[in-house]
Amino acid sequence: MPTPSPAALPIRRLTLRDLTACADLSEDRGWPREEHKWGFLLTAGRGYGIDAPDGGLVSACVVTDYGPQERPDLGAIGMVLVAERYARQGIGRRLMRHVVDSMGTTPLTLHSTPYGRPLYEELGFKVTGRAEMLRGRFTPSGSEPTVATRAATAEDLSALVRLDEEVFGADRTHIITRLPAFADQLRVAEENGRIVGYAGAWPNMDTQVVGPLIARDTETAKALIAALAAHADRPLRTDIDVRHDELLAWAKEHGLVSVAFNAVMTYGISELPGDWTRRFAPLTVAAG
Repeated sequence: MPTPSPAALPIRRLTLRDLTACADLSEDRGWPREEHKWGFLLTAGRGYGIDAPDGGLVSACVVTDYGPQERPDLGAIGMVLVAERYARQGIGRRLMRHVVDSMGTTPLTLHSTPYGRPLYEELGFKVTGRAEMLRGRFTPSGSEPTVATRAATAEDLSALVRLDEEVFGADRTHIITRLPAFADQLRVAEENGRIVGYAGAWPNMDTQVVGPLIARDTETAKALIAALAAHADRPLRTDIDVRHDELLAWAKEHGLVSVAFNAVMTYGISELPGDWTRRFAPLTVAAG
């Protein structure tokens, strides 16, 4: 029996049962397996994939919706991967077109590597920002932070949801309420009994990723990162909006180094909603 053309293979929804296949696909392309992150994204969002005739996945991606379920305010696309043996056959383009079409009029966003950017531009995405990935062992300065932080508690969740929606510009309740189980650490910054920022640190292979990071100002963001680092046993990694140049310079002074730049791209909107001045880093670039 002849092998079906990749162009004829059906696109289907992925579930948690596909977790190992998704991790295998990541590894096939030289990415870390990232099972912890795949599991979170497949639970909080919707996965799409194409099965390979010889087993495994030809391609996969994940979409995370924000806002009302029946009419999302924003959709974030991430983890767009094509198996090496099927590369350069238009499969990534086909999967992306399917996802964009399935989202209708919902505005979209994604973080793109330089390699993927031409495809996304062909599909109508525009570059609207940049994020710089940092990685390294955080070196404390010895001086006390100017903003008080503490570990978050279950009683903080409703306040975090409200603050997050105000800053992010769309409801992320389904993300925020999963953070206590997903993250190793979840901390809040507080002033006069009011939460003015929060950040998580979650395990990703040999690092702890700092994100989301939402803060009233740069000093609050610094205090949250320093507090997370003090309780981390692995190097930190984070993706910071390049407009936050003061925070980037401070992080580099404390041991983190620049690894890569990603383009923040949007479709259907000229810029992301919310308040970028208080939005420092995403949960993960795969979820916007």
